[in-house]
Amino acid sequence: MPLRPRPEPGLPSVRIALRVVPRASRDVVVGMRMGALLVRVTAAPVDGAANEAITRVLAKRLGIATRAVRIVGGQTSKSKVVEIEGLEVAEVWRRVGYDGPPEGEA
Repeated sequence: MPLRPRPEPGLPSVRIALRVVPRASRDVVVGMRMGALLVRVTAAPVDGAANEAITRVLAKRLGIATRAVRIVGGQTSKSKVVEIEGLEVAEVWRRVGYDGPPEGEA
């Protein structure tokens, strides 16, 4: 389940499943792979450098502040969960270049 709205009052927020490729040739959001958004970053997974790169890449792609993107699961794994504040699910999908979530996802 790649995108899920978080039921909290106030700002909307979305949780995204990520698959990360560290030490890539460039920082880029690639697309979907196995139900998760694939992100490639040039940083190595050392001392949180790759995690910082992930938040920067996603914030830039989504057009939001870096502080609105937080890694909430998988700090030391290639599979992560990221929370994005201030956007609805449909808007996140639009900004990463997809028409909508896979069947069965909302």
